[in-house]
Amino acid sequence: MNTQQRSPWAWIPTLYFAQGIPYVVVMTLSVVLYKNLGISNTDIALYTSWLYLPWVIKPLWSPLAELFGTKRLWVTVLQFFVGTALAGVALTIPTDKVFQLSLAVFWLMAFASASHDIAADGYYMLALPQHQQAAFVGVRSTFYRLANIGGQGGLVYLAGELTERSGSVVQAWTWVFWLLGGLFVLLAAWHALVLPRPAADVQGPGRGAARGLAAEFMAVFASFFKKPGIAITLGFLLLYRFPEAQLLKLASPFLLDPVDKGGLGLSTKAVGIAYGTVGLTALTLGGLAGGWVISRIGLKRALWPLVLAMHVPNVAFLLLAITHPTSLAVISGALAVEQFGYGLGFTAYLMYMIHVADGAQKTAHYAICTGFMALGMMIPGMWSGWLQDHIGYVPFFAWVLVATLPSFVMAALIKVPDNFGKKVEA
Repeated sequence: MNTQQRSPWAWIPTLYFAQGIPYVVVMTLSVVLYKNLGISNTDIALYTSWLYLPWVIKPLWSPLAELFGTKRLWVTVLQFFVGTALAGVALTIPTDKVFQLSLAVFWLMAFASASHDIAADGYYMLALPQHQQAAFVGVRSTFYRLANIGGQGGLVYLAGELTERSGSVVQAWTWVFWLLGGLFVLLAAWHALVLPRPAADVQGPGRGAARGLAAEFMAVFASFFKKPGIAITLGFLLLYRFPEAQLLKLASPFLLDPVDKGGLGLSTKAVGIAYGTVGLTALTLGGLAGGWVISRIGLKRALWPLVLAMHVPNVAFLLLAITHPTSLAVISGALAVEQFGYGLGFTAYLMYMIHVADGAQKTAHYAICTGFMALGMMIPGMWSGWLQDHIGYVPFFAWVLVATLPSFVMAALIKVPDNFGKKVEA
């Protein structure tokens, strides 16, 4: 079949599955890997938080995808690069310098993944007419979430299973990353074959147009910072997830650490089930529920219930740290409650970004918002491991509850139009 006539079902699910995998590898799998290898929480949180940087500065190099090559070319080349980088991590794991060498490869993978996000989203808009873009937006989201569950749940479980069978953490994680690298090369080959070649996806104008495009980009960037109430907007974008940014970096280490160090002493397999599968499924359901609530009553009325849903369930981690339950069902239930609340609350954040970006340059302004969103996760995450190492898990999770206060303050200061986000009946 000619690729121009190929059904979107042939490539949209795999494209967005491929978009999710490197992100979950860089942000989550790396944390579990390093914890299994005995790296300290201080180093894990500090150095893996730096991996957010490509998503922070992504808007700054997004014009490159417009200047050089086609979006289709960018997508396939970057996927082959990610596949190679995953194999590169597998090569570093058995070495004496695994932490330093694998971090360098993760850095390259993070830049490739952030660039792939730009190209894939741009390609999606070029390859489909507007009515199909709307029809497949749920498919995009579903397969991206499945990649997260597969990575944080399935691959973590697999690493635990292989560790138990081989008796070697190093060998187990080496096999996992070889498997991932092979899978990603196959995905890249599949997309090189099946991705349509839309007429609108043309070769960029190249270096000659760089100056004009750069000037246009700077004008768009400047217009973002001229929006009314921009200081409060930036404060909200940076502080809404201030407690969550710290908690997320220590969630897996807390579940894995032995009881005598304040953790729950779960096996890697159990973490894959409780946090990576049950927790992420609850997160996805929470996101769907949050979107439904906003569509029914609008963001303005839903804001405070969703803010509370985001932060109050963080008490689950404090209770787990105090009581140290041994039942996987109890632990999974507590994580499901916390993650469901996070999913609910995060929809308010996403809708507010849509409100902020609204206007003539909404695509570029939304990309800038996502950069500040990533920055808000990166900076608090960097010190969270050091703090936990110095005060222990119980005081740390108590601090996370105190750290919700800046989020509440910024939520009180933002302005949302009446009925924004509410579904209007025809």
